[in-house]
Amino acid sequence: MAKSQAHDTRKQLLHLVFGGELKDLQGVEFVNLDELDIVGMYANYASAYDAWKGAAQRSVDNAHMRYFIVHLHRLLDPEGDNGKT
Repeated sequence: MAKSQAHDTRKQLLHLVFGGELKDLQGVEFVNLDELDIVGMYANYASAYDAWKGAAQRSVDNAHMRYFIVHLHRLLDPEGDNGKT
């Protein structure tokens, strides 16, 4: 069986990476929700972090632009054992 077809026994820990321009650097209210940059969904923190870092580096010239990693697995299963990240 090919590696891509093999069953992965690791638990999937979904993470969302997104960003946008903030109204105020001290808060998390966005200037325009229609212009949020949804970078993507990732199965683990390491890949989400890599995507977050790349997006943040591309927007370094705009001090009000911020990117975030949301631990969706914690929202989907708040009482479950989701690991540390």
